[in-house]
Amino acid sequence: MESVELGFGGSSDEVESTAVFSSDLLAEAGPFLSSDEQKAIEALPSGSALLIVQRGPNEGSRFLLDQESTSVGRHPNADIFLDDVTVSRRHAEFHRHGNTFQVKDLASLNGTYYEGVRIDAALLEDGSEVQIGKFRMTFYASKTDLAGEK
Repeated sequence: MESVELGFGGSSDEVESTAVFSSDLLAEAGPFLSSDEQKAIEALPSGSALLIVQRGPNEGSRFLLDQESTSVGRHPNADIFLDDVTVSRRHAEFHRHGNTFQVKDLASLNGTYYEGVRIDAALLEDGSEVQIGKFRMTFYASKTDLAGEK
């Protein structure tokens, strides 16, 4: 290996480098769950799921999906009320089909995003991210249902 001149006037046979921290590394690691959140996910009955707000207003909020259809929006009558101007009054709906869930955008102004891609509708997978306005939420399916898929 060649000798490398170091900034303090010495030389070394090894190349030194500085590690660079990137917030992308945290995103790749996935969301960090508290023990209460982990327990809530483990306790989900079959046919239900949980949305946990990871970023944005109401960070840490949890929303149970246990109905055939769950409305999301800024309207006070929405099943999941997200109070922010980036959310349309009738923004999106979550639909349950057996043990699977789908998110559907309702022609909202700012769109609904699944894993960072704007969608009209998407079938949700365990651990996937849904963004509605400023709210970034992670979807967690019932562990009972996931075990049945294997």
